[in-house]
Amino acid sequence: MLSDKSDGCCSTHLIDGDGVFNVAGVENFIKEVKLADCGLSYAIVSIMGPQSSGKSTLLNHLFGTNFREMDAYKGRSQTTKGIWMARCVGIEPCTLVMDLEGTDGRERGEDDTTFEKQSALFALAVSDIVLINMWCHDIGREQAANKPLLKTVFQVMMRLFSPRKTTLMFVIRDKTRTPLENLEPVLREDIQKIWDSVPKPQAHEETPLSEFFNVEVVALSSYEEKEEQFKEQVASLRQQFFHSIAPGGLAGDRRGVVPASGFSFSAQHMWEVIKENRDLDLPAHKVMVATVRCEEIAHEKYDSFTANEGWCQLKEAVQSHPVGGFGKKLSSILNTCLSEYDAEATFFDEGVRSTKRKQLEEKLLQLVQPAYQSMLGRIRSDTLERFKEAFDKELKGGIGFAMAAHECTVSFMSQFDEECADAVIDQAKWDSSRVRDKLKRDIDAHIAEIRTAKLAEVTTLYETKLNDALAGPVEGLLDGAADDTWPAIRKLLQRETDTALAGFSASLSGFEMDEQTRENMVLRLKDYARGVVEVKAKEEAGRVLIRMKDRFSMLFSYDSDSMPRVWTGKENIRAITKTARSASLKLLSVMAAIRLEDERDSIENTLAVALSDGGASTKKGIASLDPLASSTWNEVSASKTLITPIQCKSLWKQFNTETEYIVTQAIAAQEASRRNNNWLPPPWAVVALLILGFNEFMTLLRNPLYLGVIFVAFLLVKALWVQLDISGEFRNGALPGLLSLSTKFLPTVTNLLRRLAEAGQRKVNNEPQHNPTPASKSFHGTIASSEVTSENRGE
Repeated sequence: MLSDKSDGCCSTHLIDGDGVFNVAGVENFIKEVKLADCGLSYAIVSIMGPQSSGKSTLLNHLFGTNFREMDAYKGRSQTTKGIWMARCVGIEPCTLVMDLEGTDGRERGEDDTTFEKQSALFALAVSDIVLINMWCHDIGREQAANKPLLKTVFQVMMRLFSPRKTTLMFVIRDKTRTPLENLEPVLREDIQKIWDSVPKPQAHEETPLSEFFNVEVVALSSYEEKEEQFKEQVASLRQQFFHSIAPGGLAGDRRGVVPASGFSFSAQHMWEVIKENRDLDLPAHKVMVATVRCEEIAHEKYDSFTANEGWCQLKEAVQSHPVGGFGKKLSSILNTCLSEYDAEATFFDEGVRSTKRKQLEEKLLQLVQPAYQSMLGRIRSDTLERFKEAFDKELKGGIGFAMAAHECTVSFMSQFDEECADAVIDQAKWDSSRVRDKLKRDIDAHIAEIRTAKLAEVTTLYETKLNDALAGPVEGLLDGAADDTWPAIRKLLQRETDTALAGFSASLSGFEMDEQTRENMVLRLKDYARGVVEVKAKEEAGRVLIRMKDRFSMLFSYDSDSMPRVWTGKENIRAITKTARSASLKLLSVMAAIRLEDERDSIENTLAVALSDGGASTKKGIASLDPLASSTWNEVSASKTLITPIQCKSLWKQFNTETEYIVTQAIAAQEASRRNNNWLPPPWAVVALLILGFNEFMTLLRNPLYLGVIFVAFLLVKALWVQLDISGEFRNGALPGLLSLSTKFLPTVTNLLRRLAEAGQRKVNNEPQHNPTPASKSFHGTIASSEVTSENRGE
């Protein structure tokens, strides 16, 4: 609870009469006087002395405070209970003064000195300057009122382990005429006696008083009797408290001073230790206060950092894309946070401050590390994508693969390094080499993948070219099998392979591969070209029977001018058949083995001997001498064999069987043709006809009309012969000819009669009406018959 704030003074009840520390009041007081901003530039003054000795009055006049003073008209009584604190008005640096409850008060009784000792110890632990208020007439007296107080001060001093000296300023009140020069030696002697009489730890038995205290003595006139003089002396004393923390000042020893921001916690902890009647180790207490306060400051700064808008924006942005200036921005935010910590914790113990700062820095870096890693990941993925695009563009621009890969790799690794440098956090010593190595591996893997794809693309391109250049021509050459077929195939293979290898080698030059790899790829392409020929040869070997029949059919059924043969009876079918079968046998011998090397073999001769004579040896039963009774060819490896000897024999047998029908049909057609061409009766029949038909011949001579009828009948038969093409119908055999004529006979006769009628009608219309003679009728009939015959031939 704050008291009066008039005249710029602010005070609070620090510890009440029951020994309860006013935590809330002290916190509000510190905020009100802005003590936390002072750092180490502040001083604590406390005053102790007998009850009703004018302590509050002295403080109010000396420091401008507003402590409650005793009313002299109401008699002596306790006015200050516990410990009060106020800020001195108009004194720099900031000076706080504590007014302690008076000693020897009747309110607490003679035996209750516990609070007296506790408050004295607290004042010595907290204060830089301790004012001891004493009466002038007590100097030199054995039973003086200040002796118990001094004993208390010296006794509790033994419980403090303070590294600094405290200034004890003895204020002699109501000074008499005795000069201060005479009073001070007596007072110092009394002080020394009291110091000597106080029990001390073994380590400090011989330690002089000056090791613990700077003793100052001042004297003031009576406030009631000489008020003006009192005020003048107080004003002079006040000057000593200005810049008291400067070297040589009343509070010049700053060792172990608690920074102002930790004063509240420090004072509270000290009072708790004192109340528990424990020894107060001020250096350890200073470390403890520094630890607690630095942790509080670090926690505040950590919370402040996590709520920082700039940090939140960076953390969110880096999840979706690389952030320019990431390192500088984040370093600045971290530096601000750490600088604020340094500013607030600068006056605390250096070791504790540094330790807590390091912990804060580690905690902050631990917080931002995921964002940093995300940033590196984004830089890596973004760089990789840009590398892929640039690399693809370079390749499309016609630059060699190896050169494009090297230039793009160097360029984008350099860009990655620059972006990583831009993302570096000054406070961290993180190494981005792992991410860099991963990017390098990703780039190398992509290059290897594209390289494999490009090499496969180039290889496929030239394999396709070879396939197109070899498959068709090889098939054509094998189809027209002859003595020069395989030499032509070898020549074709060599030419196309050399052409493809020249282009292939030029394409590989841009990849800058080692010679061994290049040679292996060239060798594989050569093997592929050879494989195309071999595969095509195997395909054609699988269709050899069809090819043989096609060749036989072509040579047997068509003449040298590629015109279909007409079997008129003049052709030598045996010779034609032998020629056609020889050509088919040639095809079989060519297809029997792969001959890509210029090596001679005896396959053709073997087949000619074994098959061209119809297998005479086999017919004779001498199977052991059959050259085709084997699964391999002499001088030909199994890998180059397409058709084994035994397969050739089987194929030839099947070939003969399937072509025999064509030969038979040709022979039958030839016989039919011969029969059709010999339609006149034999000579003996003609002689018999003349002898036996002599009477009929004489009858015709006696009656010429029969000759006209016979002539007309001859013309009609001749017209039907021509119209029905009887000789042509019987070329294919008697039965097919009869069947064909039976279907055509009636329509032809009807058509012939219709034409005769039309011709006769035209004659009637063109000539005048008269009765023709029989001779003229016969003549006109003959003319009409001749016209019909001629028209039918024209048709």
